[in-house]
Amino acid sequence: MRNRTLPETVPSELAPVNAAHLADFAAALAARPAHTRAAYLRDVRALATLAQDADLARLAPAQLRRFLATMHARGLSGRSLARALSSWRAFYRHLQDRDPSLAENPCAGLKAPKAPRKLPSALSPDEAVRLVEIDADDPVAVRDRALLELAYSSGLRLAELVGLDVDRVDLESGEVRVWGKGAKERIVPVGAAARDAVRAWLAARAGMTTADPKALFVGRNGKRIAPRTIQRRLAQWAQVQGLARHVHPHMLRHSFASHVLQSSGDLRAVQEMLGHASIASTQVYTHLDFQHLAKAYDAAHPRAKKKRGK
Repeated sequence: MRNRTLPETVPSELAPVNAAHLADFAAALAARPAHTRAAYLRDVRALATLAQDADLARLAPAQLRRFLATMHARGLSGRSLARALSSWRAFYRHLQDRDPSLAENPCAGLKAPKAPRKLPSALSPDEAVRLVEIDADDPVAVRDRALLELAYSSGLRLAELVGLDVDRVDLESGEVRVWGKGAKERIVPVGAAARDAVRAWLAARAGMTTADPKALFVGRNGKRIAPRTIQRRLAQWAQVQGLARHVHPHMLRHSFASHVLQSSGDLRAVQEMLGHASIASTQVYTHLDFQHLAKAYDAAHPRAKKKRGK
């Protein structure tokens, strides 16, 4: 497994000038989060190793392009190369701040090869139904069922679930108003099962005298529920309900989109309900839909079975 930690000292095999650059960059990153700092230093150290005795501050774009090609040939993915380029750009911005003679960032025009898009993981309809049908009557379980039903019914993001206020859910009309990315409001339908679950939760919530009057979902302390709590409770319920894999909040959003698209075929409607600015972000679910059809074909068509068995 690749070591994700970095020693604080600069390796002795680096050229002295580059060891000095790296040490100075490490000091400048002191206020950054530890994982960000580690990633930046790891990527710039890799560049310094490739550069050997050449001064990093004097490298030309063509040299950096050649180093990217070398890393790609060694098996680094487009995603990893894009991250490395981001670290290199930050490093050269740092050098430019230190040395006004460096007029241009040599990484400015470089691009990493496109990484193949990873398809999102979604539950099957049976798995989704099994997950949300929580049969327990204690207030926390009632809250969890309402939360999971709403997430699956309306395809809400984790942040949208956390930030949802009581007055944003209209149980009579079956609508929820959420603030999505870019502070854009959208209205999404709420299914009957989710409305019933939210009603049950509101009844249980009314008995909590310390509950935040605005927040729809609150914890035992009455404060707005935390994202980590939702993630942890969802993973626990997935185990309790017999799902043989890890389930995270965004998987419910993926499942919502995939299942609505499988049933309706209306890509534009799914785009609007998800709050995607671009249809390209929604089109990934057409691939999930095709996977579903391909599996059904392989399982049912006699010629498909013969072909696969050759």
